[in-house]
Amino acid sequence: MRIALGADHAGVALKDRLKRQLDERGISYTDFGTHTTESVDYPDYAAKVAHEVAAGAYDRGVLVCGTGIGMAIAANKVSGVRAAPVVDLMSAALSREHNDVNVLALGARVTTPEVATRLLDIFLDTPFSGGRHQR
Repeated sequence: MRIALGADHAGVALKDRLKRQLDERGISYTDFGTHTTESVDYPDYAAKVAHEVAAGAYDRGVLVCGTGIGMAIAANKVSGVRAAPVVDLMSAALSREHNDVNVLALGARVTTPEVATRLLDIFLDTPFSGGRHQR
C-alpha cells in the first residue's frame, strides 16, 4: 500500500506524527507538504494528494488541516476521490466499510495525536464491504 500525505500549516505536526506511524507499520508514503507552520492555502495540498490518488499513483491519501473539513471539501472536487473528515473511531470504520473512502481528512485542532493514529490504523485496515454499498 502506498499513501499520499498532505497538510496545511495547521496540520504539519500531526502529519509528522502520522508519518512515524506509517514508518512503524512499514507502509510506504510520499509527503506532498507543507513542511512548515508558515501559512499556506490548504486547497493546494488537498489537490496534490487528491490528484495522485485519483490517478492511481497512490492507494489512499491522508490530509490534515485544522478540522479536516476544508481538506475533505477540496479533495472531493477531484473525480474519483472519496474524502471524509473523520473524528471518531466508528466513522473511520464506516467510512471505509460503507463508503470506500480513499482519502482520510483529519483535524489537528480537533483530534489528539493518539486518536489520530488510531483513526489512521482503522482507515488503513478496514476493507470496503461492497455488496449493497457497491451500488
